[in-house]
Amino acid sequence: MEQSNQSLQGLSDEEVLQSRAKSGSNSLEHQNKNHFISSLTEMIQEPMFLLLIIATSVYFITGKYGDGFFMLAAIFLVSTISLYQESKSRNAIDELKKLSQPKSKVIRNGALIEIPSEEIVVGDSIQTEEGTFVPADGIIIQSNDFSVNESILTGESLSVFKNEKSEINQIFQGTIVASGLAICKVTAVGNQTQLGKIGNSLASIIEEKTPLQLQIGNFVKYLSIIGLFFFGIVWAINFYNSGLFLDSLLKALTLAMSIIPEEIPVAFTTFMALGAWRLMKMGIIVKHTKTVETLGSATVICTDKTGTITQNKMSLAQLYLFSSDKIVHPKERLSEDELELLSISMWASEPIPFDGMEIALHDAYAKFTILDERPNYKLIHEYPLSGNPPMMTHIFENQKGTRIIAVKGAPEAIIASCKLSAAEIQKINRAIESMSKEGFRVLGVGISPFSEKDFPKTQQEFLFDFKGIVAFYDPPKDNIKTVFDAFYNAGIQVKIVTGDNATTTSTIAKQIGFRNPENSLNGDELMTMDEATLKEKVMDTTIFTRMFPEAKLKIIEALKANNQIVAMTGDGVNDGPALKSAHIGIAMGKKGTEIAKQAANLILIDDDLSKMTDAIAMGRKIYINLKKAIQYIISIHIPIVLIVFIPLVLGWIYPNIFSPVHIIFLEIIMGPTCSIIYENEPMESNLMLQKPRPLTNTFFNLKEITISLIQGLAITLGLLFIYRYCVYQNCSESSTRTVVFLTLIASNIFLTLANRSFYYSIFTTIRYKNNLVLMIIGITVIITSLLLFVPVFARFFMFEAVSTLQIGMSIMVGFVCVFWIEIYKAFKRRKS
Repeated sequence: MEQSNQSLQGLSDEEVLQSRAKSGSNSLEHQNKNHFISSLTEMIQEPMFLLLIIATSVYFITGKYGDGFFMLAAIFLVSTISLYQESKSRNAIDELKKLSQPKSKVIRNGALIEIPSEEIVVGDSIQTEEGTFVPADGIIIQSNDFSVNESILTGESLSVFKNEKSEINQIFQGTIVASGLAICKVTAVGNQTQLGKIGNSLASIIEEKTPLQLQIGNFVKYLSIIGLFFFGIVWAINFYNSGLFLDSLLKALTLAMSIIPEEIPVAFTTFMALGAWRLMKMGIIVKHTKTVETLGSATVICTDKTGTITQNKMSLAQLYLFSSDKIVHPKERLSEDELELLSISMWASEPIPFDGMEIALHDAYAKFTILDERPNYKLIHEYPLSGNPPMMTHIFENQKGTRIIAVKGAPEAIIASCKLSAAEIQKINRAIESMSKEGFRVLGVGISPFSEKDFPKTQQEFLFDFKGIVAFYDPPKDNIKTVFDAFYNAGIQVKIVTGDNATTTSTIAKQIGFRNPENSLNGDELMTMDEATLKEKVMDTTIFTRMFPEAKLKIIEALKANNQIVAMTGDGVNDGPALKSAHIGIAMGKKGTEIAKQAANLILIDDDLSKMTDAIAMGRKIYINLKKAIQYIISIHIPIVLIVFIPLVLGWIYPNIFSPVHIIFLEIIMGPTCSIIYENEPMESNLMLQKPRPLTNTFFNLKEITISLIQGLAITLGLLFIYRYCVYQNCSESSTRTVVFLTLIASNIFLTLANRSFYYSIFTTIRYKNNLVLMIIGITVIITSLLLFVPVFARFFMFEAVSTLQIGMSIMVGFVCVFWIEIYKAFKRRKS
């Protein structure tokens, strides 16, 4: 294969451009959706937008053109902000989609390179290998024990073996390479592939909403129903008092607009999309923004050992020679027996190695062997990695008919296929124990004298001669102890799930300060347990060894049965089912197979597990900040609703203190506050020292809702006090309106500052780095000042000049009505 590869030139850069111009790119485009039009359509259907249109129409009908034009300007401004946030969120998601696009190997200009699968063109020579998705339709040119799972097209679950000489030598986009390797010439891309032709039905699939989206949607819907109920009451009371239909409608609309918290869905979308975008900047690709919801809830992380805990820099550390029962270190020169063991290990590997251990074996063979025999032999048959524990066999033959049948794999698997005495097995196990205690990964090696033409169906049917053991050292990553400490401090359990043996894994675990490394369980033991026993055992066990796909999946399911929120790292084909089953599947960006990446929710671009601590911290931060934003929205909406409703129902002297223009002005202020300020808030210092939040069916608990209600009612009391005080002082309606409005604006500013944390005091949060806080509050103060002191604006909003004492009183009442929360925070800090 290696020689053949070198003879293929593939397309040149110019030919690639010509092919793309003629046949298009390799992407499935089922509909050219105009995002602006769809966003505009969704916005027009929002209840708040419809209320604004109705209110504006009433103003024009009743001849209040100034108010009507103001409302039109407000509609334009609110729509622009909404569409901008939607666009920003969509752009962030589009960037993520580009980064999570699968990559493929192609031969161009005589070199094997890796490119995004979308860039493949008709005529390209692509290399597909075990664990990858076929990126386009094509014809096999060369192959090596190549089989494909075509169930996505045929429904048939069994893999189909194909080669260049087969009657059906075609491959199809979206199918999975089950074994081997093939080089194929691309015949169709994108919508012209078999998958593309039948894939138009994908356009009709609607993505389901997450539980949190449904909760927030239901919350807004319930408030809208409440708004409709009170809308009817206010309309009826006003119409009864005045007999004016349109005027009563306008006043009722004021209340309806104040009840509907349309900022909440916008805040949710913005937080999730921008959170995913921030993670991307940190080297973490989130394939679906809904994953961000789950990150902060992770209670268990199941991590692989090789390449995740260790550096995945395999080096040949020791050789065990069965014939002499000796363990030796590779030196400058190898003895004949040592060289034979190394050679057999290399022949048992893939001809084009991509696994770390196989690369190390090929490198060692090239280094120690004077005469390189690889060009003289051709791979004629292959048994891929299989069995529990696994092993793999390769059969090579030269032109003279000399055959090499070499096997390597888990020592237990090789021993089972050899005729060995109990004493011989005992001395092999002693060697394994000795090597494993040093943290080395061990592979048994054997060779078969089989000479018949018809090879057995399975490699386990060969009778092998046991030749020895090769041991590799893969040192732990420098930062892994710090990473695990961060997980432990955050209340997250860590479990190692590996295909390696218990001794090697336990040794590495001890080197990095892993907790309770003695609690281990192997795959065979796990599979014999009933569900109840495994459910109990899985919580106490920290290291799972000799794991295979079914066993990994059972671990994930057992943890989930214990109501754990499970994150799982993986990189191989065999990790696919477990990654799919875990709440948070985490694939490695560099060494991960495409199947692992497709099954996972997150991709760590640099294979660095420390990024997971960043991801969990980001998930917690986003969730907490979203809560702050929604609690702020609830708290500030309560006084707006009640100051409109209470004076009217109680028949006070000024029953309609606010009109739609006042409400829409408040909405313009509140929207940026919750979506911009709180989204940009930094992480609180104690967030990664708290236990994971339970993934419950409710977004808020009773205590949180109660605090928000009390905050809203406290501000309402302040507004009603100011209202009654002004009436007592014989203030005019305009003067009363001005002072009440100022008190509400002051309360809004103080609430923005107070709700930055429900634990730390204002003196701590004021030092948080968030420049948007000062900017938004500054803009609010400037605009409010213009409304008060510029006559044209004051007249439009029906305001009146007020005294310095009244302004000071508004600020003081707003301060007292909001910052009582600091006493609650102080008690909370003392208690904890």
